Amino acid sequence: MVMFMKKIKVGILGATGMVGQRFIDLLADHPWFEISELAASERSAGKTYSEAVKGRWKVSGDVPEIVQDIKVKECTTDLDCKLVFSAMDAEIAGPLEEEYAKAGYVVASNAKNHRMLDDVPLLMPEINGDHLEAVERQKQRLGGEGFIVTNPNCTLMGMTMTLKPLMDSFGVKDVILTSLQALSGAGYPGVPSMDVIDNLVPYIGGEEPKVESEPLKILGGINSNGFENAPINISASCTRVPVRDGHTLSINVKLDNKPSIEDFSKCMADFNPLKGLGLPSAPNPPIIIRTEDDRPQPGPDRMAGNGMAVSVGRIRDCNIFDYKYITVAHNTIRGAAGASILNAELMKSKGLI
Repeated sequence: MVMFMKKIKVGILGATGMVGQRFIDLLADHPWFEISELAASERSAGKTYSEAVKGRWKVSGDVPEIVQDIKVKECTTDLDCKLVFSAMDAEIAGPLEEEYAKAGYVVASNAKNHRMLDDVPLLMPEINGDHLEAVERQKQRLGGEGFIVTNPNCTLMGMTMTLKPLMDSFGVKDVILTSLQALSGAGYPGVPSMDVIDNLVPYIGGEEPKVESEPLKILGGINSNGFENAPINISASCTRVPVRDGHTLSINVKLDNKPSIEDFSKCMADFNPLKGLGLPSAPNPPIIIRTEDDRPQPGPDRMAGNGMAVSVGRIRDCNIFDYKYITVAHNTIRGAAGASILNAELMKSKGLI
């Protein structure tokens, strides 16, 4: 006899924006979650989702049929679900997400507002699933059963995923990172065309501090008082380039113990801590090593592992540090909506949802 699991109803906050659209695209056929509620600004409230995004749907293909006729609501705490995925803009996400958590919702957030709080997990399931222990302290602070779990800034996924196996195997001291970030990371309508055509913008406001600080929390430990940062020095330079999707990173790393280049590559290729857990969105493997001279590239490699894997290549000796390499990761899938969905899948597997 075949047993079918009843799907968990979920809502999407900020459903009409770029990341909200990506949530819908990824959740439309999800085996565990069912979209029951869509919420957005007053401008969209009361319209069907198709009406609300008419002329503004930016994900490949058509609006999924399953959401076309759902009426968009305002972001109020009377939604028919207990798990909400937040794609809200950081300008409004902070108090609203906490309002939902206090009302008993589990909030899987893509926004930056709560990432660095001492009782809010900044989660990458392959790296720091134990940080979900902080949820119990957060519940006590908020006074109920609701809580917030965040995913990191979209830029640092490729770096942090690769640093974890290196840190565990050889120790990591220092990192220099230069990002070449896709246009979709700026949302819609995003960067003006006259600024990016035949050009590169060597500044993204507020990006470098996040890229330098968030990985330290993710790669660090947890104790009864909060989180302990990993003892790594990171220096970042962040740029915007005329690529639609897929953030490329150039990384130089200094290790405690320099291995052979073969062992350096192998520790990343073998890294697969979620294998066997059955999480629908988990890439297998999470790190894909490319051996071609000119890979990875965002065009052919951003959809590796259905957009959830990190592609790594051009691994070579560094004249100043130990090694240098290139990563590519899809910024609106692994770096945003897909990351939040994988976080929710891990929470469900641990009985938190």
